[in-house]
Amino acid sequence: MFTQTWKKYLPVIIILLKRSAQGDQTLSMNHTDFERAAGGRKLKFSFTNLQLNKGRVNSDGKHAVVASELAIVLQEDPFTNRFISNQNFEFSLNNDFKLTIKNTTPPAEPIEETVAEESGAAI
Repeated sequence: MFTQTWKKYLPVIIILLKRSAQGDQTLSMNHTDFERAAGGRKLKFSFTNLQLNKGRVNSDGKHAVVASELAIVLQEDPFTNRFISNQNFEFSLNNDFKLTIKNTTPPAEPIEETVAEESGAAI
């Protein structure tokens, strides 16, 4: 239902996924794209807490159709699948059709400090 709509925005979403390491990213989208895709059905477009952890959708609860289809589009695209497979992201869409992307990947432990701590040496 919303697959084509998400594919339309995918190039911008890819850029925002890359930038999300520096901070939360927001994309303002056109509500008519989603309303057309819904085909006149009264659906809830907003969602929160869609998490992709290493490319897998969180199973904390049932997600709205619009959220589930975003996850599917991200998983099916070869580039985004490789990109999201080693990071954690959280997506939300508010009633103003603003998509927020948060990179929730925990920071990697610096290798130099870990080696120094194991050997008992001070840096």
